[in-house]
Amino acid sequence: MSHTTLQKKKLIARISRLKGQMEAVERALEAERPCGEILQLLASIRGALTGLTGEVLDDHLREHVLNAADDAARAEAVEEISEVLRTYIR
Repeated sequence: MSHTTLQKKKLIARISRLKGQMEAVERALEAERPCGEILQLLASIRGALTGLTGEVLDDHLREHVLNAADDAARAEAVEEISEVLRTYIR
């Protein structure tokens, strides 16, 4: 069973909160709220998304690198992480 399946309920709850935060930005824009308020909402979303990314990455490292079945599986998991990190830091 995948680690994301084991943590599914918690991860989905975090996604639901992110959706709510995005909707708050939409409402703030529709209401023509001050840009500082909108920027604060966006910063909160970024923090929440970074936290979610970190949690999935941590679980991935523990499940697929630390507890890999063999060296080939470990190498594949490391390559996946490297690819994601290259995309993330662009």
